[in-house]
Amino acid sequence: MDPNPSKRLRTTDRGDGTGGGGEEEEERAVDVSIIMPVFNASCWLDECLQAVLHQDFLGSMELSVFDDASTDDSRTVVEGWRTRLEERGFSVVVSGHDSPQPRGVGYAKNKAVSQSRGQYLCFQDADDIMLPQRVRLQYEASLLHHNSLIGCRVQRQPEGSTERYTRWINSLTQDQLFTQVYTSHGPTVVMPTWFCSRRLFLTVRPFDEGGKGVPEDLLFFYQLLRQGCGLFRVDRCLLVYRYHEKATTHSVTEKTIWKLRVDFLQERVLSQWEKFTIWNAGKQGRMLYRSLNPINQKKVRCFCDVDENKIQKGFYTYEESKERPKPKIPVLHYRDATGPFVICVKLDMTGGILEENLNSLQLKEGADYYHFN
Repeated sequence: MDPNPSKRLRTTDRGDGTGGGGEEEEERAVDVSIIMPVFNASCWLDECLQAVLHQDFLGSMELSVFDDASTDDSRTVVEGWRTRLEERGFSVVVSGHDSPQPRGVGYAKNKAVSQSRGQYLCFQDADDIMLPQRVRLQYEASLLHHNSLIGCRVQRQPEGSTERYTRWINSLTQDQLFTQVYTSHGPTVVMPTWFCSRRLFLTVRPFDEGGKGVPEDLLFFYQLLRQGCGLFRVDRCLLVYRYHEKATTHSVTEKTIWKLRVDFLQERVLSQWEKFTIWNAGKQGRMLYRSLNPINQKKVRCFCDVDENKIQKGFYTYEESKERPKPKIPVLHYRDATGPFVICVKLDMTGGILEENLNSLQLKEGADYYHFN
């Protein structure tokens, strides 16, 4: 890798979202493009770009920014960093559009990728802060795991926000990156930490451009797994992951996420099982049962639980069913139930009791049970 890469000349957008104009640019690809969609991020950009500037990666780098119709001075702030970044050896391309409405984060990411030239893509949210080692360590991991999506551990800011979610991100084992993809937390390799080869990105698909309310990261993540791609996490904290009420993730409804998760569970797991048990006879377990297609509903052997009140009732009646008589599913104590299991109890919410119960049955995650919670 050339420690002093020559700069590729790129120009800012003419306002039509098509990228640069008349200047010639080198055809040679850079090693890593930092992909940054921007929408009204002015208050965070200085801190974000300062961190980009301080990356200790010695290869050639590019910053590719697409501004999704910001109404603040985001574009001006980014342009203010151009000289410093180019002096550091970065190629810089900044474009965007000035439509009355933003077209969504999926659209902005796709545009930032399409105008970039990196052999590897490092996705960076404008409100987050990458630590100095991020590009280097994830690039090195990508060379070893070339067909994998690479993530890392994170530090949440403000400290203590989304405590359970942050603990989950950072504590997943390599196997659990695959087995816990059905949980409500979303992608096990969380989007703000994504790093991958351009070849992998093009193999999967562009991001969904449906706009506000579309979980473009989860849709891409599930498609990546369908394509047989791998997952890997660098077990170092390489990103300060900011939590705030304006984050785009808040626009996605639980109903949308739920349906995607159920469909993926049926496709990847339940289609392989002849019978299974839903672990939780309460609201979440019954909701999963009602969401299954008729074929998989008939595969449900029983519900299991630890709540004596639910167990004493003996069964759950599916009142919404058009079948006559209406299906009645037995409710058993978990020790009397037979696997495999779909666990519909929230992780990290029972003081370790759920985990102890699973361990007592000597069950293996990813074979005897999957979490769906």
